[in-house]
Amino acid sequence: FFKDFCCDVHEFAMSTEQTGAGEKKRTLNINVGILGHVDSGKTSLSRALSTVGSTAAFDKSSQSKERGITLDLGFSSFMTDLPEHLKSEPYDQMQITLVDCPGHASLIRTIIGGAQIIDMMLLVIDVVKGIQTQTAECLVIGEILNDNLIVVLNKLDMLPEGTRAEKLAKMQTRISKTLSATKFASAPMIPVAARPGIADGSAVANLEVAPTEARGIEELVATLKERIKLPARRPDGPLHFAIDHCFPIKGQGTVLTGTIISGSMRIGQEIEFPELKQSRKIKSMQMFKKPINAAAQGDRLGVCVTQLDAKSLERGIACSPGYIKTVTCAIMAVRHIRFFKSACKTKFKFHVTVGHTTVMGTATFFGRRAAPSEPVGGEDEAKAKAAAAARALALARQPLPDTFDAAAEYEYQDELDANSAEQWAIIQLEHPLSCALPATAIGSHLDTDTEHGGAGASMCRLAFYGKLLQCLTPDELKALRVFKHKQKEGQVERVQDDQTVICKNLFKPGTDMNQFIGMTVQLGDKGPLGRIDSTFGKTKFKCIFPDADELPGGLTEACKGVRLYLRFKRFVFDEEKKMVQ
Repeated sequence: FFKDFCCDVHEFAMSTEQTGAGEKKRTLNINVGILGHVDSGKTSLSRALSTVGSTAAFDKSSQSKERGITLDLGFSSFMTDLPEHLKSEPYDQMQITLVDCPGHASLIRTIIGGAQIIDMMLLVIDVVKGIQTQTAECLVIGEILNDNLIVVLNKLDMLPEGTRAEKLAKMQTRISKTLSATKFASAPMIPVAARPGIADGSAVANLEVAPTEARGIEELVATLKERIKLPARRPDGPLHFAIDHCFPIKGQGTVLTGTIISGSMRIGQEIEFPELKQSRKIKSMQMFKKPINAAAQGDRLGVCVTQLDAKSLERGIACSPGYIKTVTCAIMAVRHIRFFKSACKTKFKFHVTVGHTTVMGTATFFGRRAAPSEPVGGEDEAKAKAAAAARALALARQPLPDTFDAAAEYEYQDELDANSAEQWAIIQLEHPLSCALPATAIGSHLDTDTEHGGAGASMCRLAFYGKLLQCLTPDELKALRVFKHKQKEGQVERVQDDQTVICKNLFKPGTDMNQFIGMTVQLGDKGPLGRIDSTFGKTKFKCIFPDADELPGGLTEACKGVRLYLRFKRFVFDEEKKMVQ
């Protein structure tokens, strides 16, 4: 069953393949994402590398062929021997599963979803055009979700042969400068021509024709193998299966293709679909068009279940029953994306992407602000910018916090502090989202127009990223100790005696002043501290300054030309709006 759709790809860790002699081969599966700007040649590269095409591979859908661009995640693979540094591991061969991500700006949600299931990344750049808008966004996504990158300089054949070496060297220098501001400063750059003489996106490029003259592929595969790291994978633990395609097979049931993020799967196992609040048993499974009985973390496979409406679940999650919860409000350890040039403001709406799901949500930012950096005397503008960029890169390389102290106090912020290592957000979603916590999340402004040459055409739309750490119930949200600093300002009307003053204009007319009795006040910014003792008539009040006798010139002198300040904290989510000093 599965026919042409067959499960996207295959095996990981202790997956096995039956040979003709009855011997079983143990296969290590590595998921490699192919990302880049539209028409940079990603699909042509996938075709040049692959020996097997699977779900949505090589733009085989009619819509992709009609538009000449990749519209969906495409999966294909090839088999190779183990690199030298992995030959001591318990595997006999290695399978590279390629995840061909779209490059068009409008499909960024799909790109983010694809990037979250990969072990390493190929960033494809048109060697003629260099880094373009979506190249940069893919580089940002790679920084957030991946630690291993190879730059592929495609369309080498499009450079004039006489000046090819010179132009290639110039492009490599330009790209190296860009990469130096990222964690991929040492990433190798491999020049290739995936489909010599054929422009990517053309009608000819979309034909099901095997490339016969691809150049640089051997060097690329060799570099890929050199840089592959053995993923940390465990087959035990709860199941989390990220579904990227779902379709019916007549007479069989519904086929779900995806990647096992954690845990394992076997025939007969009951799996839950948290978005649908339904459970089903696995009827059969396939990897690489071959029937299997079990699969584990890192595997890509197709799963057949019965009595599930394929139209109800295009992308989503299957999991161990009860493992994955539905999130509407959560705490997020968050960090500003340094290439996003606008401020991330509290209460503004963002697109929040987790796995294959994107929903609208608002963020309330809070935390501990970074100390302002001290300018160096005589530092010119260029050096100042370089120093700021170095600080931003160092911050981006710092790990995010993985625990949240709900008992601590945090300061409310009108916007995310781009310079602080400890920043938090309360993410409140307009629609429920299913995910396994902790979960990587990206906040974006995806409604920015990138297609009509306006101001947004070259803007990074990815605003912040982080980890969703824990769900919040309404009661837990109310208990959070996120505060705002508040200040009221009044006037001293007269000094009544050596320790007492009569004050006014601290409160609006009609305010119940009794709730402020006993609170601390201050004369000026650095003057003596006192307390509100009692009301005095309808709009005035008495303040006592017990240490006024020790002041030079006494209380009368201290009151000259200064205002009276009442400073306190108010917790943002406290419905009673209590004041705390």
